[in-house]
Amino acid sequence: MPETVADDTTTALQAAFPSVTLRESLDLPAVTVPVDEVIAVLQWLQEERGYDFLVDITAVDWAENTSPRFTLVWHLYSTTRHTYIRVAADCADDAAPVAPTATGLWPAADWHERETFDLMGIKFEGHPDLRRILMWEGYPHHPLRKEFPLAGIETELPDIEVAEETAAKVIAAPMMGGPFVASSKGEMNLTDAEPRAKDESWNEKLPKPE
Repeated sequence: MPETVADDTTTALQAAFPSVTLRESLDLPAVTVPVDEVIAVLQWLQEERGYDFLVDITAVDWAENTSPRFTLVWHLYSTTRHTYIRVAADCADDAAPVAPTATGLWPAADWHERETFDLMGIKFEGHPDLRRILMWEGYPHHPLRKEFPLAGIETELPDIEVAEETAAKVIAAPMMGGPFVASSKGEMNLTDAEPRAKDESWNEKLPKPE
């Protein structure tokens, strides 16, 4: 990326929003924005600098004893200038992190924000349908937070059939078509031993290979 393009955008952005600060970055121009100004900054980048494509929204959990604990990150791309920019905003409340929704600027923010809410527990105020997108409703944990163990946490499943198959305790969420079962224990043929869904009706209408 030409440095002049990055410098031009960040300089103009800081002139328009004095609270914006440059953020150390090895790959993209990056800025830190107060969370209560982030929508205004994102809109300015979209309208004034042509950052019309929302690449993703994610978050960082710095750890329980760090404040601010959570930092939200938006990656934007300009399809006319062919440049990226990273926008970061710290959540003010470590216990109940919140941020404004960007769905009014990019409809694609819907699923990005739902994923961040699901896995990190950050709520997006004004989101039209903020519910979990990977884990089931009522799941009591946020799997990408630092305190969540790598091996997972045994949790009762809400689905009766799956719960019965697994003695009511599993570590991971059920997948589409599950529960999944291997053909037999100790099977040496890896193709035959690959777990198969007990219910594969969801793919019965898929075209069969020639």
